[in-house]
Amino acid sequence: MPGTHTNLLYHLVFSTKKRLPMITDAIEAELYKYLGGIVRGEGGILLEVGGMPDHVHLLVKLKPTIAVSDMLRLLKANSSKWVNEEKLKYRKFGWQDGYAAFTASQSQGDKVTKYIRNQKQHHRTRDFKTEFVALLERHEVEYEKRYLWD
Repeated sequence: MPGTHTNLLYHLVFSTKKRLPMITDAIEAELYKYLGGIVRGEGGILLEVGGMPDHVHLLVKLKPTIAVSDMLRLLKANSSKWVNEEKLKYRKFGWQDGYAAFTASQSQGDKVTKYIRNQKQHHRTRDFKTEFVALLERHEVEYEKRYLWD
């Protein structure tokens, strides 16, 4: 069968600069929509988005023509610029320098969606740092603790 056929699902996680609680109720819904627009602008699909005041999770389906690192650069740069220009006039919004990206199979898509959708409930008992390290370890991502937090 000719052609290229892909189903590239990624679970993306990144936090605000210094993990400050800057994703307030006042901007959360619009920020999530804006992130979805960035994904769509690159030919992708935002399947789920959720998070807390200090971080965000996205489940996205991407085209093979965009590198994950390029998508993260676009998401973070464009959304922080938008928040600073349109939503926050007195504070400087920014994202951390790094991120985590995990591949997800279609068969696990519902599980990841539920995980992202239930972030607020999930974080009643676990902070972001604990969650982030657990995700890295579950996905067998090597890391050095001293470089984990900016």
